[in-house]
Amino acid sequence: MQPSTTVSGSALTPVDAACRQIWETVPQISGVESVDLLAARGRILERDIHAGIDVPPFANSAMDGYALRAADVRTVPVSLPVNRRIAAGQAGDALPVGEAARIFTGAALPEGADAVVIQENCRAGDGEVTVLAPVMPGDHVRAAGDAVREGDLLFGSGHRLQPQDIGVLASIGCADVPVRRKLRVGLLATGDELAAPGTPLLSGQIYNGNFYALASMLQNMPVELADLGIAADDLEQTRQTLLEASSRVDSIITTGGVSVGDEDHVRAAVESEGELQLWKLAIKPGKPLAYGRVRQMAFFGLPGNPVSAFVTFCLIVRPALFRMMGAAAAVPAGYRLPAGFSRPPGGNRQEYLRVTVEADTDGGEQALPFDNQSSGAGSSLSRSSGLLVVPPHTAVEPGDRLVFIPYSELLA
Repeated sequence: MQPSTTVSGSALTPVDAACRQIWETVPQISGVESVDLLAARGRILERDIHAGIDVPPFANSAMDGYALRAADVRTVPVSLPVNRRIAAGQAGDALPVGEAARIFTGAALPEGADAVVIQENCRAGDGEVTVLAPVMPGDHVRAAGDAVREGDLLFGSGHRLQPQDIGVLASIGCADVPVRRKLRVGLLATGDELAAPGTPLLSGQIYNGNFYALASMLQNMPVELADLGIAADDLEQTRQTLLEASSRVDSIITTGGVSVGDEDHVRAAVESEGELQLWKLAIKPGKPLAYGRVRQMAFFGLPGNPVSAFVTFCLIVRPALFRMMGAAAAVPAGYRLPAGFSRPPGGNRQEYLRVTVEADTDGGEQALPFDNQSSGAGSSLSRSSGLLVVPPHTAVEPGDRLVFIPYSELLA
């Protein structure tokens, strides 16, 4: 297959533009499966889910106390006879005018009652209750459909199910849900210098930490992971590995080999079997990220430095993988924090500084850069709180409010 590469060898694509391009062009998978509710966390809904019932399905008491008609308590104190007891799971008979019923949290409100007076505002006697505080219709009553109305749109197609969503689905009696099938992702490390953990290091080798970091992040997603091993610094082997993977995975992620060194063969291998649509971003760390296709398989080439691989995966690749599964949105959200440091203007790349969040002198929060900002210092990711976004050509002064993206947002 002849390459149809359209990328420039020197221009740097801004981060936002790269994300938009990938989001608009990445292929979406087809295939639906029905999964048990307990297996649905993190999966992407295939269709809209509407409520088939009201939740709660009946008016019920929000507190332990006494169910009554508010009209029977025009002045207080007033005493009413009590001749019935309603616990959760029971349905009491209709309440006669001028009477009260002992009721407990979650129990169905008897017909005729329109309020519950909490037991703390009552004095119980022999067969009667004395109400000590004013009562209004609706007091301490959860109306039918208070949480969910029958017919309500609960979750739209493309929604990624969270634990709280599972509870909502269970509350409407849903036992299984239609979701997109899992995305099949191949993970390939490249480089003669890489060794697997648990094996002795030979001279000039390092352990393959990128695979384990990326695999762990992928395991938080609805993904079937294929370990494609380590490709040597050899163009033909890299090409054959990509070609073989293209027949069994939806996307492949490589680490290393996408720069411009003599032993960086991934770009040439992709161009020999597909096309490279994006290469070199205006981002620091992570400039030599590549995106394209091998046959019909989406290709993402991450840099080999561990911080660069982490940052580009979290900010660019992870949202794209969710897009492939039809997710409505997966862009990491940040919020603004004041900088607790000064810094001269940077270059033409948007920077993502590893920072810790600490208290300032006023008791608020401030972002402080981690000492070692080298893209090879993978341990800095474990010892910092998240990424602080510094736009191109921007100086930073103490108090400047910059976007902070916590790692929890990037990895959830």
